[in-house]
Amino acid sequence: MDEALRSLTERVRAEAGASPGYERLAATEDPEVLAAALTEPGQPLWARELVAFRLGSAGDRRAFEALVLLLNHRDPERCASAARALARLGDARTARAAAALATNELRVAYALQPIRLLVELRAPEAVPALITVLRRRLLPHDPYRRVALACVEGLGTLGDARARPVLTEALAHPALAQAAVSALGRLPEEGAGGTR
Repeated sequence: MDEALRSLTERVRAEAGASPGYERLAATEDPEVLAAALTEPGQPLWARELVAFRLGSAGDRRAFEALVLLLNHRDPERCASAARALARLGDARTARAAAALATNELRVAYALQPIRLLVELRAPEAVPALITVLRRRLLPHDPYRRVALACVEGLGTLGDARARPVLTEALAHPALAQAAVSALGRLPEEGAGGTR
């Protein structure tokens, strides 16, 4: 059992309490049992999270919709486990969904994991989405500094020259300046174009 699954099962076990369903869902190796639990009416959130994570980590695309919903959950631990499973899932829809969640200004408080997932995927949607989110975070008194910082760091990791203008703007924000200097240092030289 890998560390991500171990952490998830420990958290979910505590949520499940004495539920007999927990042991069944944690122990089964049958993807059909897991998929049935994913859509069965009345399932608690912990059960849906557990089976979606297990199916997604195994590359079973039936978990996609449930994982995307969890990626935008108010609980940061659920978002993080969904992001890990989506990264392993290998579904072409993942980057588009993560970009839509990251750029949804009504859900910006929950954008951290979609941003990190976009960076990990290195999908074509990643750079435009991170630029959009970061530009919005550069407004005066924006409360979402962790989201802004994740964008700055992610744009540095992606190393795409299109990020230069917004990273240059970020230099004027004390909370972002050091990360912006580092990110700018990872971009290709001006005039070199493209990604590195």
